[in-house]
Amino acid sequence: MSLTESVASAVLRPQTLLIAGCGDVGSRLGQQLSAVGWTVYGLRRNVSQLPEMLLPVAGDLQSAACPQAWPSGALDYLVYCAAATEHDEAGYRAAYVDGLQQVLNWLAQQGQRPKRLLFVSSSGVYGQKHGEWVDETSPADAESYSGRIMREAEQLLLSCGMPASVVRLTGIYGPGREWLLGQVRQGYRVASEPPLYGNRIHADDAAGLLAYLLQADVRGVVLDDCYIGVDDQPAPLHEVVGWLREQLGVSHWSEQSSVRRAGSKRCSNARAKALGWQPQYPSYREGYRAILAQR
Repeated sequence: MSLTESVASAVLRPQTLLIAGCGDVGSRLGQQLSAVGWTVYGLRRNVSQLPEMLLPVAGDLQSAACPQAWPSGALDYLVYCAAATEHDEAGYRAAYVDGLQQVLNWLAQQGQRPKRLLFVSSSGVYGQKHGEWVDETSPADAESYSGRIMREAEQLLLSCGMPASVVRLTGIYGPGREWLLGQVRQGYRVASEPPLYGNRIHADDAAGLLAYLLQADVRGVVLDDCYIGVDDQPAPLHEVVGWLREQLGVSHWSEQSSVRRAGSKRCSNARAKALGWQPQYPSYREGYRAILAQR
């Protein structure tokens, strides 16, 4: 069912959404839902970077003061999708735990109880390293500070007393997120044995999954407290690099092996697909073809 069809079948009244930490994925989410009649507020420090159809809320998630433009009426849904600007333990805590707590405080101050909150988390909460298949029921006990802090933020959300779900996104790629393409052009070399499995989701699909979950909630679908956002085909990194080399016409190799990460797992999207969600880009091939076609 398309997003437009979902809205048509849903429909009691237009929904109001606030996206806290409205960056790339949040903006894409806001555009998708605004296009089908939702009233969408985008909260970020620099509101000049918001799409024009989003209502700007200038605010700092690290400030105790509720933003002046915070919506005063009914707020049906809230999505928290902030990103850490400082990639250390303090930066992660500030972005994901402290920032989320501030938003929960502001909701309480305004007397608002959204019908559901979504927290954009990460598959980095999983510590599996040997190519295991991972789903929402798998142990999420990564030892890294980023994984531990993200789990703490998830628990904060799920214990807030309001209906809530966490969405663990995998490696997001898309326009403006082209690190791997740049590395391949430089002759990026990656080991093939043992295979390093990676998990990806196109930025449009990440936003689309969030939109689908919100729309499902409007229709009265009972949601789980956790979903993984990933495409249909986790793939070994050497396979992805080999395919991109062919697409880009790269024949040289860098002198040094360059492996960005040591983790290796395969994430399943079965739970999200059981709701009826389908990724627009089911594998890295479709997603990267779309990026390359725009060049």
